[in-house]
Amino acid sequence: MISGILAKTMMNLQNNPSAKPSVLMLGLALLVVYIVWGTTYLALNIGMTEMPPLLMNASRFVVAGIIMLGIARLRGNAWPTLPQLKAAALVGVLMVSLAMVLVMYAQKMGVGSGLMATVVTTMPMWLALWTRLGGEQVPGRAWAGLALGVCGASLLALEGDFSASVLASLCAFGAPLCWSLGSYASKKLSLPAPAMAAGFEWLMGGCIALVIGLAFESPEQMLNAGAKAWWAWLYLVGFGTLITLNAYLWLLRNTSAALAGSYAFVNPAVALLVGVILGGEQLTGWVFLALPLIFVALGLIMMARPVSEESHWSAPASGESAKSV
Repeated sequence: MISGILAKTMMNLQNNPSAKPSVLMLGLALLVVYIVWGTTYLALNIGMTEMPPLLMNASRFVVAGIIMLGIARLRGNAWPTLPQLKAAALVGVLMVSLAMVLVMYAQKMGVGSGLMATVVTTMPMWLALWTRLGGEQVPGRAWAGLALGVCGASLLALEGDFSASVLASLCAFGAPLCWSLGSYASKKLSLPAPAMAAGFEWLMGGCIALVIGLAFESPEQMLNAGAKAWWAWLYLVGFGTLITLNAYLWLLRNTSAALAGSYAFVNPAVALLVGVILGGEQLTGWVFLALPLIFVALGLIMMARPVSEESHWSAPASGESAKSV
């Protein structure tokens, strides 16, 4: 039932690129990104017990990209022009190839879970910075909310290991930087229809990541993985990419950078709750300080939409087209 609701939400977002977003659509997209990406931490851990991490992630995006291109063509979407193809390739390289590969290398070089979880929360801060440098106003409440969100997520990560070498730390910090640049580029560049854009971004980014993975990892290990790891991989393809990444790309076009990026400090909280429910993990005292900070952060961000966007948020799903990815 839940999977059907998520799939329907993704299809509604992709089928209505010309409709101005309603509060309900925004709320559903945010819930999908918050909840599903929070559960992918567990899926990644399960998959990486038997699969090489680089090949696992690269193949996930290649397959999702092919499926998305098939969906785009069934809908009658035109093939992209050369400038659109170059724009999609840039977004794919930044978000899929560089960001994902840097995360995996950072983890392989010993970056602790605490440091990695904390560094990832800087992504919406970077995204808000690029938005401001691009000439758009980012309200003070949004900056305050982002800062509180980072603090809250950092408290959740205090149980992890914060030790890392200089090179590993650079990889860790480079990942959210690349993801934020790709996110901002997807808001500004001229791209083809939503499904076509997503398909080419994932396929091209995944292919480059696949070449890197093949240079360092064994495909035999991937093929010989057990059923549990493959189920985790399928979850990442279907829910983590086809449904949730589409919802995130849609949010980037239809709401503020701060709100779209707020998943970065909500996901660790969701992951923690999943670990308690499914993994038998124990809550520490830090959680009860961190969660209120995250809730206050979300409240500040949601109240911080610019005055010029008030009518955009409350408008009915009709009228002039709103560009989306």
